[in-house]
Amino acid sequence: MVTDTNPCELEELLKQWYAPAYRTAALLLGDAAKVDDAVQEAFLRLWRFRDALPEGDGLRPWIYRVVVNACYSSARTETRHAGRRAPQDALDAVVSSDPTPDELADQRDRASLVRQAILSLPTGLRAPLVLRYYAGLSEKEIATAIRRRPGTVKSRLHEARRLLANDPRLAHLGLGLSSSSQEEAK
Repeated sequence: MVTDTNPCELEELLKQWYAPAYRTAALLLGDAAKVDDAVQEAFLRLWRFRDALPEGDGLRPWIYRVVVNACYSSARTETRHAGRRAPQDALDAVVSSDPTPDELADQRDRASLVRQAILSLPTGLRAPLVLRYYAGLSEKEIATAIRRRPGTVKSRLHEARRLLANDPRLAHLGLGLSSSSQEEAK
């Protein structure tokens, strides 16, 4: 637990959770400026309510719940102001250090297509998908993080996978979605 008397614990919390929180927010929001704001707001909330931080296994889903809620708040604000701003470019793809320039371009194109497909999902489907496949949370942890029942999480994950399997932007990428798995997804 983080306390007023030990700022080193806050530093450790930031070191351990900033990157996963940022990655999750980036996949939920897709805009670097909004991601920065949402992650900053999430860590401000964590600091403000540090006495409520659970210890042990409850910490991970609790932190993700704060991050997801900050992203939801940011998305609600953006929805209210959507007609007043020009759209911003998507985040750059994360690439390894050794690929050729052509491979880099292909990776960026694929990552952009996957990111676009994920961002096109409704928020209620996007959050469980990101928490499961990018943050590595279990269905139970996701249920805690988004305050839904595990059965709801399971059905939302299924629906998100079905929509992605049928997304025409992803059909030609060779992501291992055979026609039989797409048929099963229907």
